[in-house]
Amino acid sequence: MKRRLFWKILIGFWVTSLIITQGIWLMFILLRPPEQSAFVREQADKTVAAAAAAIMHGGDQELHIQRASWPRDSIGRLEVYRDTGKPDPRPALARTMAAGPDGTRYSLSYNARQPPPFRGIFNVPREVVIVAIIGGLGFSAILAWYLTKPIESMRAGFGRLAQGDFSTRLGPAVGRRRDEIADLAHDFDRMAVRLQELVGARDRLLADVSHELRTPLARLNLAVGLARQDPAKLAASLDRIGDEVAKLDEMVGELLTLAKLESGQSQAEEYFDFAEVVRGVVADAQFEAGAKNIKVILSVEPAGETFEWLALGSGKLISRATENIIRNALRYSPEYGQVVVALRLEPGIFSLSVCDEGPGVGPEALATLFKPFGVSADGFGFGLGLAIAQRAIAVHGGTILARNRRSGGLEMSVTIPAARLDAA
Repeated sequence: MKRRLFWKILIGFWVTSLIITQGIWLMFILLRPPEQSAFVREQADKTVAAAAAAIMHGGDQELHIQRASWPRDSIGRLEVYRDTGKPDPRPALARTMAAGPDGTRYSLSYNARQPPPFRGIFNVPREVVIVAIIGGLGFSAILAWYLTKPIESMRAGFGRLAQGDFSTRLGPAVGRRRDEIADLAHDFDRMAVRLQELVGARDRLLADVSHELRTPLARLNLAVGLARQDPAKLAASLDRIGDEVAKLDEMVGELLTLAKLESGQSQAEEYFDFAEVVRGVVADAQFEAGAKNIKVILSVEPAGETFEWLALGSGKLISRATENIIRNALRYSPEYGQVVVALRLEPGIFSLSVCDEGPGVGPEALATLFKPFGVSADGFGFGLGLAIAQRAIAVHGGTILARNRRSGGLEMSVTIPAARLDAA
């Protein structure tokens, strides 16, 4: 397996450390201050004078004894030779002559610190080069491993995800890291969770659709069989077949609508009057509710006709969503009950609530209320109506919530953003 990034980081940081080491050494050589300061010269004079006094007192043996207690720099730069009468050509910061008790004359000099011969830019001591190679290589290897190891884990995770293993998670692999790589791993986990939810929802939807379609198809086959067995029941069988075909057509239409909303497709945006949409839906619901002796009460605040309840989006989609919510309330309301529809204006949004007097929904069913073919606690399926309503409202930037009322029944709360005419 090629590890191009690992080797790029390793070699790059190693070469960088070598260049930095060479640069620091070159600056040290070129910018070192000259040893011509008064302090250095004074130190040289004192050292030479002390050495001369030691020789005059006890010869070179006395000087050897005293030099043991001097600073190391002074010991290394003080040179003592027996006088030969020839001048010393080497540069020195201080120089003198001294004679021992036996009459032997000595030449003493405090030499200037000479830089090593400059043979090029890379004239670096061997010890510095060794430390730079070992230290730089070790640091680069650790850093390269630290950066590339999680990337290899991500690569393996993407491979498992591409093969359909949506349970893959990279969070445990990065451990306690708190950097951009850890953020990328957590983003991967969120993506995997979302993909797992979408694929699971797709599989459940396909299973639910096949189950829902099987019932009307079975009734169609039954009606065809009865028509063949008893030609006298042909008219009744044809009516039954027509009803089932209409139900199938309605279900397929709802599935198409749901698929478009799931994929983000919506009709062209336009301004529509939200209150007018609600009034039209309530008027139709009042006509249908008469058969069950259910009252549908509408309240609008502010109630003035001059106020415009303008929203931006598709009025048809919002109308269908509102109709599904109100018809669901009618379905579960008891005879001689009532459904209260309240439309209110809040800062920046339109708020719609629909309250019924039905049995409500169990806590477990509330979580699946807006999912396709969700099932309530009493065994009745919610179908696609509320799922379509939830998607349609979400497309318009709104929200829909459901909660059980303390007095009994269910309350649906819908919010739709009001259109900002000043932005237009």
